Amino acid sequence: MRLDRFYPIFDHSDWLRRMLPVGVKLVQLRIKDQPDEAVHREIATSRYLCRDHGAVLVVNDYWQAAIDLDCDWIHLGQEDLDTADLPAIRKAGLKLGVSTHDDDELERVLAMAPDYVALGPVYPTILKKMKWHQQGLPRVTEWKARVGDTPLVGIGGMSVERAAGVFRAGADIVSAVTDITLNADPEARVQEWIEATR
Repeated sequence: MRLDRFYPIFDHSDWLRRMLPVGVKLVQLRIKDQPDEAVHREIATSRYLCRDHGAVLVVNDYWQAAIDLDCDWIHLGQEDLDTADLPAIRKAGLKLGVSTHDDDELERVLAMAPDYVALGPVYPTILKKMKWHQQGLPRVTEWKARVGDTPLVGIGGMSVERAAGVFRAGADIVSAVTDITLNADPEARVQEWIEATR
């Protein structure tokens, strides 16, 4: 399956209710610091919404819930890889996306045969504090050469205006968070993203 080139990340199903009708076809649900019951409810709701709109849902972190709720994709950070049951994830048929930030992490991930590799932050990001400074476009080009046919996701400080350069550098997909969620008109911004990436 070919993934869409625009990959927004949201923290609640309410965002999906708003953005899927605009035309989002690939979306990550990234929930933090919520009770398990709320997480399961959000994943189940998001799965239903995505299937109803013909969109791909990627669940961040909660691999067991993704298995239990018959999801299709999981995204894991490096810390999550330490505790995730990768054989169980693969046995359940979940496709796997993984975050990378440096050479050691990329080598570790490539040995797992992921279904996509994310590199970040390409630009400075306000979403979360990270020990890595911006990677820059040359690193995107280097990573693409190393991952080969595996889709490469550029993330971190992304905007519609920066997307074209990230694609030229080698990314297959560009992921955005605050460029949408902090925008005064998120629906219009998503429409701009869609027009810029399709």
